[in-house]
Amino acid sequence: MPSVVISGVRTVETHWIAMSDGRKLAARLFLPVDAEANPVPLILEYIPYRRRDGTRTGDDEMHLFFAGHGYACARVDISGTGDSDGLLGDEYVRREQDDGLEILAHLCAQPWCSGVAGMIGISWGGFSGLQVAARRPPQLKAIVTACSTDDRYACDAHYNGGLLINDNFGWGGALFSYAALPPDPAVVGEDRWREMWKRRLDDHKNHAAEWMKHQRRDAFWKQGSVCEDFSAIDCAVLAVGGYLDGYTQTIFNLVENLEAPAKGLCGPWGHKEPNSGVPGPAIGYLEECIRWFDRWLKGIDNGADRDPDMRLYLMDYATPHSHMDERSGRWLGFPQWPAPQVASRELWLDGKGGLGAARDGRGVTLAISSPLTTGVQGQEWCPYGQGRIAAEGARDQRADDGGSLCFDSAPMQAELALAGVSRIRLRIAADKPQAQVCVRLTDVAPDGTSALITFALLNLAHRDSHEFPTPLTPGRFEEVELSLKPVAQVIPVGHRLRVAISSSYWPMAWPSPERTTLTLDPAGCRLDLAVLASEEGLAAVAFEEALWAEPGPVTVKEPARQLRSLTTDLPTERTELTALSDDGRFVIEETGTEITSWRRKVYGIDADDPASCTTTVTCHEEFSRPDWNARVDCEITISCDRDSFRARGWLRAYERGALFAERTYDEVIPRDCM
Repeated sequence: MPSVVISGVRTVETHWIAMSDGRKLAARLFLPVDAEANPVPLILEYIPYRRRDGTRTGDDEMHLFFAGHGYACARVDISGTGDSDGLLGDEYVRREQDDGLEILAHLCAQPWCSGVAGMIGISWGGFSGLQVAARRPPQLKAIVTACSTDDRYACDAHYNGGLLINDNFGWGGALFSYAALPPDPAVVGEDRWREMWKRRLDDHKNHAAEWMKHQRRDAFWKQGSVCEDFSAIDCAVLAVGGYLDGYTQTIFNLVENLEAPAKGLCGPWGHKEPNSGVPGPAIGYLEECIRWFDRWLKGIDNGADRDPDMRLYLMDYATPHSHMDERSGRWLGFPQWPAPQVASRELWLDGKGGLGAARDGRGVTLAISSPLTTGVQGQEWCPYGQGRIAAEGARDQRADDGGSLCFDSAPMQAELALAGVSRIRLRIAADKPQAQVCVRLTDVAPDGTSALITFALLNLAHRDSHEFPTPLTPGRFEEVELSLKPVAQVIPVGHRLRVAISSSYWPMAWPSPERTTLTLDPAGCRLDLAVLASEEGLAAVAFEEALWAEPGPVTVKEPARQLRSLTTDLPTERTELTALSDDGRFVIEETGTEITSWRRKVYGIDADDPASCTTTVTCHEEFSRPDWNARVDCEITISCDRDSFRARGWLRAYERGALFAERTYDEVIPRDCM
């Protein structure tokens, strides 16, 4: 996939943006050389990941490309990160959004800007675009939001279906490290950088623990959740993501609920921009963004507003593997979404493990108490589509199916194409007041291979409300409904559809306080399958070749690597899953900075004891030049008992090998219907 050399663009390494309270935020600008004579629209990316070093290569690839196509681009460090003044506080705080309004006003008043703006970003940057858009700054006319969320509780890296997920700690550990990093003395000055670093370390928090103090969907999560008022967004929104990503549902929510112009684009990818999306095929994502911004920022009638409401990649069957470079399939364009071409097909579970059109009225019940390691063959909640040995995707599901109640359809007599959000209704009881349920759909091949299609989780105490959970009455049957993660995939002729139901799903979800037994009444269990009933009226979809700008030079001294291993200690029956993400060691030649960065996650649990569950995340970051050396090492560990969680952590910051500051953390957090 080629990069292209961009000409006619100048960069400004550091442009200072003065806030009304005296703070200054650091921006890197990418400008057409004639922009001051011929002002152009602005594209803003607003994130905390260090524009001078952390995201420099990716910033070059995207923003040089946009600037070469007639846009002024700004990559701004959020307050308290990179070289920006102030303190971070937490993710997505109200002050961050307030600053976004001031940033847009400042940049759009510059002589090189025409006065209108768009925002773009993936993950935090996608959140930023949505949250700032909901504040209706007059300059903002369009955004592109990738791998982001409309609901910070229901669809983010903390809770899923009201269950605490381990991404809360994987991501929390990463932010624990990011928030402790220093500014660059070459930018903020030799006299100021230590003072700024010390302030950041004095304000430092164990974010994962802070998020665990909000186990319900309370005001903490509602702030910044644009689903609280979709009508607040009045600019055009292009929502992008992948089925493998953790944030797929948001694409569908935005397209279905926004009153402003909105389009959705969903491919087979993980948590990556689609021009480098894995599994492939990658698409010309930056060209799509330019079409979007040309239409809404420059007023060019290029048809972007007439694109299908939803462009979905319909995936073919693939033998399960923890990593796939490519996923065969084809693109479908739905002029409207929800689409009349998508229908709901009712399938009923029965007492003999079947799945069919007829309801089983015999009153048979079935029970399951899953092994606590049921789920180890699943994907990570948010795979990043990294290297082949990262093993983030789902493997053959037969081992997890063995710890589940399984219901199989007859072999398919014709291809069955799923498209969108399927739902399942369960009549279910538990023997404890706190329990969870996982539902997976898998494709069972004639040889017995079981390939994950999609899944859903539910904390049964949250069956009626994430804001006001209530414990279960042991033995009492409840009617609950779960929405499965959106997907578009073909089940081939001769394959079976399987519904697998388990009482645990580790390591994705933290286990219930006690081993539980779930009892199902199949006569009250129905799957409403979202199927592509017709292709009549669908639009053709085509994309340009995936391109990006040639970035500045980087010298790799030690290559990046992704490692993942699963071990069970046989004498103790303790299982551990270890994932290492090592960015290697490299030098950014334009600044002369050498960077070393790695993160390791270790999830552990004993065979029969939910209270044995632990997660440890360790991170290392180091920046080095002849005139500067700064290092941060840190770790968080989460454990539990029946009544509480314990969150511990330590952080050590070093300048030239000497300890600069040290912090330790240790607190107990009560479990709240969790």
